[in-house]
Amino acid sequence: MSAPAAIQPAAGHHEPSKFHFYIQIAMILAVITGVEVVLIYLPLAKGLVIGTLVTLSAVKFLFVIFYFMHLRWDKMFCTILFFIGLILAGFTMFALLHLFGADASKPLSAAAIQLPAAMTAVV
Repeated sequence: MSAPAAIQPAAGHHEPSKFHFYIQIAMILAVITGVEVVLIYLPLAKGLVIGTLVTLSAVKFLFVIFYFMHLRWDKMFCTILFFIGLILAGFTMFALLHLFGADASKPLSAAAIQLPAAMTAVV
């Protein structure tokens, strides 16, 4: 007993495999990484380079979490939980950097840098 002709795929027609889909995503990520590496060496304004690098990194991050971590096909609740954790981690990192980071408005003076006693004897 064969299935009706309307349900059977046409001769020579193959359904695209998920393997090829993931290879295409990996190639897109590789191209974005290549653009990031080239962008570092171009003589552009520092703010433009940093802004572009942050944007490209965010695009790569979204590709990875939605396709390779399967969040695109997961329930919305799991995706929301993931982003809540991501936001909490971002705020924690921001707070720790400001808590333990050096104050950028005050330049280091020579008195603030203390050399070990063994090094001062040599100098």
